[in-house]
Amino acid sequence: MEHSVSSTRSAPVPAARPRLRPKPRDVLQLLKPITWFPPMWAFMCGAVSSGAGLDGRWWFVAGGVLLAGPLVCGTSQAVNDWFDRHVDAINEPDRPIPSGRIPGRWGLYIAIIASLVSAAVGWLLGPIVFVAALIGLAFAWAYSAPPFRFKANGMLGPLVCGLTYEGLSWFTGAAVMLGAMPSVEVVIILFMYSLGAHGIMVLNDFKAVEGDRQTGLTSLPVVMGVEVAARFACITMASAQIVVIALLALWGYGLSALIVTGVLAAQIAAMPRLIGDPAKYAPWYNGVGVTLYVLGMLASALGLGGYI
Repeated sequence: MEHSVSSTRSAPVPAARPRLRPKPRDVLQLLKPITWFPPMWAFMCGAVSSGAGLDGRWWFVAGGVLLAGPLVCGTSQAVNDWFDRHVDAINEPDRPIPSGRIPGRWGLYIAIIASLVSAAVGWLLGPIVFVAALIGLAFAWAYSAPPFRFKANGMLGPLVCGLTYEGLSWFTGAAVMLGAMPSVEVVIILFMYSLGAHGIMVLNDFKAVEGDRQTGLTSLPVVMGVEVAARFACITMASAQIVVIALLALWGYGLSALIVTGVLAAQIAAMPRLIGDPAKYAPWYNGVGVTLYVLGMLASALGLGGYI
């Protein structure tokens, strides 16, 4: 008599199908909404510094904010993460591309699509804004992509970021409101704040020192050493604001100069903690010192626009 014996083997579990498309939340994480604030703030400062009213220009302002933040800045984040995917696999392997949540070449496709949409919105906002958008997009790609890859140079990379995040966004805000080129005074002040933002960008390099060393990126913390790079960042931020204060006072914007002096004094008070342990306190200083820095930008814009 035959007896059937029940098998103890479990049925094979089918292999998980590889993801073909990224999920919307992963795309949003790739575009890094937290990074949109600085260019959007700079755009607002540009609009204020123009001295022009909002009557009849609300749609232009809304489009400019969209262009400066989610579009051009978001594009730069996608481009950066695509070309930095090997570095991120060391420093931050849970990011969308190295983790596989943005599969295949989708990171590149998203960057290209975002670039085209950004250019289209810039075109709708007028010729000056269109040209500014193209310049911003060109820098976004050149910063991360070969053959330029400006970020590989610890001095040039932060400078490009500062000029685009702060200066170009400020310029775009003023141009949108005026429908023309901003005044010379506005251009000089936005340029100085762009130079100061070089120091802000250096603060972002402290979290990636080990990965930068392994992949050959010559960030300032790698080249100078962490403490010296922190001192350099502080001096850069402070020096630019000292020039801004002098220019505002010279041009008769005394109250703006006084406010910028106050926020600079508060930044200087916070800098010793940053210099003491840059790797630990760079995020803290980004929250405290950089906030004071951008408040000074607004005070300058209010003076230039004739509001204070």
